[in-house]
Amino acid sequence: MTHELIVFVTTASNEEASSIAEALVSERLAACVNIIPAIESIYRWEGKLTRDRESLMIIKTTNERYAELERRVKVLHSYSTPEVVAVRIERGAEQYLNWLRESTATDETL
Repeated sequence: MTHELIVFVTTASNEEASSIAEALVSERLAACVNIIPAIESIYRWEGKLTRDRESLMIIKTTNERYAELERRVKVLHSYSTPEVVAVRIERGAEQYLNWLRESTATDETL
């Protein structure tokens, strides 16, 4: 059974987000990536309170594709510890969810 996910990833710039998004979609690891170009993040890093301007990627994928998506984000990302957080989609329009599954299907799952 397929479980659809929304994955959140922050990046240092809109350009980096766009580059990662294009790779994920072209490699069928994500059906769609929305990019919010300007967010403010406040967090503790190496013992210090930090405030940064970042971009936020909202990635739609499946549980079956998640591990490879996470691995690929880590390869492409400029951060040593990128935020990669997934939540399950509990409900959604069936037509959209079917499209999401089809868009991330591999040759083995077609």
